[in-house]
Amino acid sequence: MLAANFLALQQACDMLNKSEADWYHIDIMDGNFVPNISFGASLTKSIIGTSTKYNDVHLMVAQPEQYFTAFKDAGANNITIHVEACTHLHRQIEHIKQLGMQVGVAINPHTPVAALAEVLQYVDVVCLMSVNPGFGGQLFIPHTFTKLAQLKQIITANSYTAKIQIDGGVTLQNATALVQAGADILVAGSAIFNAQNPNEAIATLKQIC
Repeated sequence: MLAANFLALQQACDMLNKSEADWYHIDIMDGNFVPNISFGASLTKSIIGTSTKYNDVHLMVAQPEQYFTAFKDAGANNITIHVEACTHLHRQIEHIKQLGMQVGVAINPHTPVAALAEVLQYVDVVCLMSVNPGFGGQLFIPHTFTKLAQLKQIITANSYTAKIQIDGGVTLQNATALVQAGADILVAGSAIFNAQNPNEAIATLKQIC
């Protein structure tokens, strides 16, 4: 949703609801953990209120535990938090689950996959940031493929159920390679909202996934 026209969010939601997209992905930025500010809980509630899809809220914020209840009340089905923002990561994963939501954990491009080793068994989604978080429209970081292969190997070897999500710089050009390398979920913003025909772009990605 970060790549949508903020003055036309209802039209964006209407388009997504009619499309083959499976999820809304809503980036929450606080201007602290990342150098930008986006949606708050109130606007998120309005967006989710029109959604007919699964609602994935990505907290790119410092002290994310302060906001779990607010985004639960806003309608989030999944909350994703960052390893880098959490001092007590396992406690926060359990808190999100206790609130009745699924939980994801994200890592930034500089963070090794090994940082996830002790929590992979507890999470539903692992989000590999393939750009530095904070802005839409950035170019995909190629080293993500190395991290994706490492993560897929760990999940498979241990029979974990976590899905791998790629967030940042996903395009129609690199989507096939990402899925072949083990990605389960592709977050696409600019590739959709900047497309001449967003619905066709979504349909093409769905064929790949």
